[in-house]
Amino acid sequence: MTGTDVREETEDPGSGGYAAARLRLLTEGARSGPPRRSALAGLTDDWLARLFTAAAGTLPGVSLVAVGGYGRGELSPRSDLDLVLLHDGLDPAAVAALADRLWYPVWDLGLSLDHSVRTPAEARKTAGDDLKVHLGLLDARHLAGDAGLSAGLRTAALADWRNQAPARLPELRELCAERGARQGELQYLLEPDLKEARGGLRDATALRAVAASWLADAPREGLDDARRRLLDVRDALHLSTGRATDRLALQEQDQVAAELGLLDADALLRQVYEAARVIAYASDVTWREVGRVLRSRAVRTRLRAMIGGGKPGAERSPLAEGVVEQDGEVVLARAARPERDPVLPLRAAAAAAQAGLPLSLHAVRRMAATARPLPTPWPAEAREQLVTLLGSGRPTVEVWEALEAERLITRLLPDWERVRCRPQRNAVHIWTVDRHLIETAVRASELTRRVSRPDLLLVGALLHDIGKGWPGDHSVAGEIIARDVAARIGFDRADVAVLSLLVRHHLLLVETATRRDLDDPATVRSVADAVGTQGTLELLHALTEADALATGPAAWSSWRGSLVADLVRRVSAVLAGDVPDEPEPAAPTAEQERLSVEAVRTGGPVLALRAQTEPVPDEDRSGDPEPLGVELLIAVPDQPTVLPAVAGVLAVHRLTVRTAELRALRLPDGVGGDGTVLLLNWRVAAEYGSLPQATRLRADLVRALDGSLDIAGRLAERDAAYPRRRGWTAPPPRVTVAPAASRHATVIEVRAQDAPGLLYRIGMALEKAAVRVRSMHVSTLGSNAVDAFYVTTGAGAPLPGEDAASLAGALEEALRA
Repeated sequence: MTGTDVREETEDPGSGGYAAARLRLLTEGARSGPPRRSALAGLTDDWLARLFTAAAGTLPGVSLVAVGGYGRGELSPRSDLDLVLLHDGLDPAAVAALADRLWYPVWDLGLSLDHSVRTPAEARKTAGDDLKVHLGLLDARHLAGDAGLSAGLRTAALADWRNQAPARLPELRELCAERGARQGELQYLLEPDLKEARGGLRDATALRAVAASWLADAPREGLDDARRRLLDVRDALHLSTGRATDRLALQEQDQVAAELGLLDADALLRQVYEAARVIAYASDVTWREVGRVLRSRAVRTRLRAMIGGGKPGAERSPLAEGVVEQDGEVVLARAARPERDPVLPLRAAAAAAQAGLPLSLHAVRRMAATARPLPTPWPAEAREQLVTLLGSGRPTVEVWEALEAERLITRLLPDWERVRCRPQRNAVHIWTVDRHLIETAVRASELTRRVSRPDLLLVGALLHDIGKGWPGDHSVAGEIIARDVAARIGFDRADVAVLSLLVRHHLLLVETATRRDLDDPATVRSVADAVGTQGTLELLHALTEADALATGPAAWSSWRGSLVADLVRRVSAVLAGDVPDEPEPAAPTAEQERLSVEAVRTGGPVLALRAQTEPVPDEDRSGDPEPLGVELLIAVPDQPTVLPAVAGVLAVHRLTVRTAELRALRLPDGVGGDGTVLLLNWRVAAEYGSLPQATRLRADLVRALDGSLDIAGRLAERDAAYPRRRGWTAPPPRVTVAPAASRHATVIEVRAQDAPGLLYRIGMALEKAAVRVRSMHVSTLGSNAVDAFYVTTGAGAPLPGEDAASLAGALEEALRA
């Protein structure tokens, strides 16, 4: 009998009524969360039971069983129906016909179905071969037919699971770890998979399976609520998209937030992250317990074999006052009294991080429940233990997360609450604000030998972005918060001033080095005035590097590091009083001079391409240098439209400009001709494939300069075909005049979304304004371009104030168009 025949011959009892009732249930705004999931499961149960009764009649030895999420009675709007048709060895043809009468009505309603037809023995064998099948059977629930058959399978599946737990749980742990490595951590992702990412619904199900083994159990406090919140978000995602998806894409987040009655997408992500942290931490604790139980069983087995019995005692090794190590964890000593020792949480955390061991869940919960609050200001020991914790490197992260899980961090540092689980909607950042702060402290711990006050470096790393929970410039807000926190921690007035300065200016070095002309004395002097002392400069230098390394791969490179180091060297000289007010311009290199002479001789542009590589660190000389892109050096006789012409040609050839510098060079007499040459030193990379040949670039540049190459038209075609993210709009560009940035030129700073042809459009707008570009500094961070242009009048003087403001306004208007 064909599927069509089945549908024609089977009168589906209640499918229309079920579909209507299902639709009403899903569109009732007042009913959501667990009640709706439970009601949807109950409604589906009744419908499937009627289907089964109509199809099977009085046929014995057969039943319908729900497994997986449906077995738990949890149905999201677009969830699969996970069903097993169970039989005790009936005629295959009869079973197949019954299955068709059950599955086709489900498919006809457009519902997703995950189905199988098995005997109990076949189901147990499949479960033994496939861990995922076994996990589904742990939630088996009878729907219709022979209840004894269903109960027998569930009982056997649970018994098999408990008997096989020593072998199956390590397999499950490996499966969870592999999935987490592939999908990432739910608590940090901007577009997370609610089910598959680490800390998601799959991990919550795995914890239920561990509990069902009777071998170990997960910490239950908050776990059910975290799982419920993730299920609520998935329900809202299904309803808002109309699709069976678990990925919370950026373009869906505002609508999902509205569906849940939340303020905005950030509030939604914060709720998701908080739930994910509870599940991820419970997973860590549970898998440690599983490992400990399995090791203990193996030890007891070996001891019984050697001495015929006995129970080994757990050794306790002292780590600090009131803190000991036991069985691979840090626990409280028997004599510890958290209620009388307010420093104990920090002392235990520092000892754990120094030893590279996890803090016991029991110890953390006991301290959270009984520890006295620290006085204000903190005693010296508390401050020293915090610094020790922050300076312990990578183990700090796990220990900090354990304290966070019981809200001990916000009790120690109340201002932490505003940055906890706060998302960063910036492609450069890969962490939430709070995790970024801890990552920065971890990176700073590697740089403590470079500074005379490691304690200030580590605390500055912890606090540098603390202002991101407040409106306005986070550096300004953070300075105020850092001053208050530092005083509460117990630093003296001078150290409080240094820490607040570090927070206020933590972006100063990298922004100045990449966006300003370091040969301009005003640039270096402004940084020296802000920093004040050599000690603060070395702290700020180390903090800058740690911050960038903790941000993400796009925020730091050897090139960026060399620019910052050069700025620090110049500022240090100013602070020492050794730098002249007007340094001589750097002499051209031999290659620059050669290209300049050739440009004057030919009357046209000449260029050279040279591959750049990232230097290999001293400690890893075995590796190959990392390619950074290609250095493009162009010399062209001074003439209008050079900047937009070069930028346009590069955009046409799909070359991304990573950095760009421009300078004018006056050739002396007798060097091959007189004249002024513009030197452009740019670092570029191909968007796709390989770089074009230098001859093609030069030919197109010649055409661009003489006007025969329609750059604007070519870029317009590119822009029309350029893929845009659905549902997302980039922030508008912003153009400002940097005050007092240079005595020799006006500095125009452009912040905009990076896109093909952006630099060409800027160059055309500057040409239209009839200003000269003395130098420029282009940098790209993720999808954000931050470019600085040193411009002058035709006579080489800075622009008058009104003209500078007018230029900034015109440039911003041109970029918005």
